[in-house]
Amino acid sequence: MSKTPADNHTPMMRQYFGLKSQHPNQLLFYRMGDFYELFYDDAKRASRLLDITLTARGHSGGIPIPMAGIPYHAAENYIARLVRMGESVVVAEQTGDPATSKGPVERQIARIVTPGTISDEAFLEEKRENLLLSLAHQSRKGLDIFGFSYLDMASGRFCLFEVDGHEALSSELQRLSPREILISEDFPARATLKLEKGISELGPWHFDYESSYRQLIQQFSTKDLSGFGCEAMTAAIASAGALLQYAKDTQRSALPHIQSIMVEHKDDSVLIDGATRRNLEIDINLTGGTSNTLVEVLDKCSTPMGSRLLKRWLHTPIRDLNEIQARQQVVAELQQNQSYNAFEAPLKKVGDLERILSRVALRSARPRDLLRLRFALEAAPEINGLLANATSERLQELNLRILAQPIITETLAKALVENPPSVVRDGGIFAKGYDEELDELLALSTNATDFLAEMERSEKARTGISSLKVGFNRVHGYYIEISRLHSDQAPVEYIRRQTLKNAERFITPELKAFEDKALSAKSKSLAREKELYEALLEQLNEILGELQTTSQALAQLDVLNNFAERANALSFTCPELHNRGGIQIVGGRHPVVESVISEPFVPNDLDLNDKRSLLMITGPNMGGKSTYMRQIALITLLAHTGCFVPAESASISVVDRIFTRMGSSDDLAGGRSTFMVEMTETANILNNASKNSLVLMDEVGRGTSTFDGLSLAWAAVDYLANKLKCYVLFATHYFELTTLADQLENAANVHLTATEYEDEIVFLHKVHEGPASQSYGLQVAQLAGVPRDVIGHAKQKLKELEVVTGIDLDTKTIETKANSSSIKAKTKEHLVKESKNGYQPQQVDMFAQAEQNALKNALEELDLDNMTPLEAISALYKLKSQL
Repeated sequence: MSKTPADNHTPMMRQYFGLKSQHPNQLLFYRMGDFYELFYDDAKRASRLLDITLTARGHSGGIPIPMAGIPYHAAENYIARLVRMGESVVVAEQTGDPATSKGPVERQIARIVTPGTISDEAFLEEKRENLLLSLAHQSRKGLDIFGFSYLDMASGRFCLFEVDGHEALSSELQRLSPREILISEDFPARATLKLEKGISELGPWHFDYESSYRQLIQQFSTKDLSGFGCEAMTAAIASAGALLQYAKDTQRSALPHIQSIMVEHKDDSVLIDGATRRNLEIDINLTGGTSNTLVEVLDKCSTPMGSRLLKRWLHTPIRDLNEIQARQQVVAELQQNQSYNAFEAPLKKVGDLERILSRVALRSARPRDLLRLRFALEAAPEINGLLANATSERLQELNLRILAQPIITETLAKALVENPPSVVRDGGIFAKGYDEELDELLALSTNATDFLAEMERSEKARTGISSLKVGFNRVHGYYIEISRLHSDQAPVEYIRRQTLKNAERFITPELKAFEDKALSAKSKSLAREKELYEALLEQLNEILGELQTTSQALAQLDVLNNFAERANALSFTCPELHNRGGIQIVGGRHPVVESVISEPFVPNDLDLNDKRSLLMITGPNMGGKSTYMRQIALITLLAHTGCFVPAESASISVVDRIFTRMGSSDDLAGGRSTFMVEMTETANILNNASKNSLVLMDEVGRGTSTFDGLSLAWAAVDYLANKLKCYVLFATHYFELTTLADQLENAANVHLTATEYEDEIVFLHKVHEGPASQSYGLQVAQLAGVPRDVIGHAKQKLKELEVVTGIDLDTKTIETKANSSSIKAKTKEHLVKESKNGYQPQQVDMFAQAEQNALKNALEELDLDNMTPLEAISALYKLKSQL
C-alpha cells in the first residue's frame, strides 16, 4: 500500500485507495475495462501466487505503481485458485458509464469471496463440506473455554458448542477441518490453529457477547435463545454472533437459508481425538491422500449431499441407542430383496439439491441451477411412491418430509428452456410461451436475421454491387459493407460509418431506424428476462423452508440406502449395540484392507468384558497386530453410525470415546520429538479415558531407552487395567509385559501367529490366546530388503550377544525367557535396589559387556607362573591398549 499522501495521487488511484482501505487484508480486483487490475502489495502477492506478470502502471505520487492484471473473462478461474490457497478476494466493478463520467468511472464493491463463505459451484469441492468456523475464548474457574460456531454457507447448516482445554480445541479443529477460521486479534491459542492461510482476525468487539446475542435473536426472530438450548454457552454465542455478521458482510445478504442453530453436546457423540482420526484413516490416509480410506470404501452415495452427510456421520458417531437402532432398521429393510437398487436412479436425479437451495436463498443461483432443481423436484413423487409401503418408522418419517411441490415443479418446467445459459446476463433462459411480453421482444430480435437477409438481397439488386453485404457487430452496430473495389459505386444516400483495409462500411436511414428498434428490443428483452428470473427466485424463496426439509430428508435416505448397498456388497452384518458392557466380535475384518488385498482376508474374533477388559497383543512385525487393532476400532465406530459392520456378528456396548496411540513421527513445527509426541498422546489417553472408552495402544515406550520404555509401558498398562478399567488393546514387543496377565485379574494375552517355510517367514494373521513364541525380527528385516550381508552380520552378532550376556536371545525362545519369573523378579529387585541407593539406571550396553568378557578371557589365558617380569609388563600394556 502506498504511503504517499492522498493529494499526490491521481483521482483514479484515490478512488482505488478508498476501496482498498475498507478491505486492507484482502486482494482487491479493480475493474478497468476488460481487465481486473491489482496494485501495490496486492499485485506482488497475486503475481507470486498466480504466476502472472508483475509490471508497473505509470507513477502515482512520483512512485512507480506495481500492477498485475487478469482478463475479466478469466477472473473466475483465478479467483477459484486464490480461494483454494486460502486467500480472500474483493471484486470492485465499474457501475458508472465511461461515456458520461467526468472523472474516474464510478466503482463499487460487487462481491467478497473468502474461503469459508463461498457457495458458487465452481469454487466448491463436491463431496467436502466448506466450513466457516468462528472461535471465542473465555476463562471460567481456571479453565480455558473455547466457544465454537461453524457454518456451511452452501447448505445453511449452522452449529455451535463449547469445549475446555487446548487438546479438545485441537481435536475439534481436526474433526471439522474448516476452510476459514475467524478469531479475535487477542485470541490466546493462535499456535494451536496450525494454519498460515485461511485465518481472519477481527477486532475483539466483534466477539462481544451482548451484541452477538442480539445478532442471533434478530436472525431467528426469537425473543431469546432458550428454545435452542444454548443460553448458557456464552463463549459459543460470542463466536456465533461474530460469524453471522461476517457472513452477512461477505454475502451482502440477510442469509435467509440460515433458519436455525444446531447445538452439539459432548455427551451426544463418541469423541475421537486428532491422533485417532489420523490413525483410523477415516477420510484422509496417513500420507495425506484420500485413497484406501474408510470413506473411499463406504461412499457409493447417489448424491453429493449424501456423500457429505456420510462423512459427517463417520466423523461424529453417535451414542443415542434409539437413533442408532432406527438407522439399523432402515438399512435392514432396504437390504431385503436388494430394494436399495430402486432408489438409485431417482436419487441421482436429485443431485446437489442442498447447495442449489443455498444459492437460491442468496440470489446467486444460475439458470442451470434452476433446471437441476426442477429435475430434483420431479424425482420427489417417484421416491414418495417407493417409500409408500415402508415398514420402518424412520423411512415413514422421511417419506413425510420429502415434500412434492407440483406447482413450482410445473412452473419451472414451463419457464425454462431445455438447455439454459450458464449466466442470466446472456438471456435465452425462458421458453417460448412463458411470458407474452418477452415473446414479443424476442420476436423483434429473431426477425432481425430475416430483415437483414432481405435487405442485402434487395440492395444488391438495386445497386448492382455483387460484393455488398449487410452485417452487425457489437461496436458499430448494423452496417452495409462494400469492397474497396466497388466502394465508389455506393449510392449517395449511403453514409460512411467505418473504413477497413479492403472495404468500406455504410449506414442508411432505413437501416439506422431498424438498428434503434432491434437494439432497444434486445435491451428490453434482457431486462424482462432478469425481471422474470428474480420473480422465479422470489417464488422459490417463499417455500425455501419446505425445500430444505426435503433436501435434508433426501440426503439421509441416500446415506441409509448406501449403507444397505454396502452391507450387501461387502457382507456386513447388523451389530447389536447395548449398555450392558463388553465388546464381542466374531469374524471381524478390516473393511479397507479387505478391499485392497487380492487374497481372502483372515477374520479374527474379540472378546472384551469386565473380567477381561485388557488384551496384551504380541507377535512379529508385519504379523497383523496394527490391522487387528484398527479393525476393532473401525467396527466399533461404524456400529455407532448405524452402519452394518464387517463381521459375522458383533455385540458392542456403547463407548464414549475411541483413543489410539499408534505409529510415530516427529512434530517438527511444534518442536516435539517422536518420543514426545508418543508421550503426549499417551498422557491424553490416561487423563481422559473412562471405563466406557475403547483404547488402542501400540509400542508405547519404544522411543527411549529399554529400561525407561519398559517401565513406562508397564506403568501405563497397570493404570489402564486397575484405575481406568476401560477396554484396551495393547500391542508390544516388550515380552516382559506379557507376565502382567498373571498379575492383573482383568488382563489376558493374545498373539498373532507366523511360521517359517524354507527359510522364509509366512504370516498367518490369526489371533490366538496366549503370548507370542517368536519375534522374527531378522526375517522381517530380510523381507524389507535389508542386504544379506547385514542380515548375516546381525545373526552373528545375535549369537555373540547370547554368549556374552548369558541370555538366550534366539527369537524362537523369547517367550519362555520373557515369561520366566526369575527374570521378572531380578528386574524388579534391581530397580528397587538401585532406586533406594539414589542411582538412576542407564541403558544396558551389551556391546560394552562383550568387551569386558574379551578382556576377562585374555587375562585368564595368561600363564603368569612362566612369564618373566618383562613379559608380564608387556602383556599388561597390551591389555591396557584394548580398553
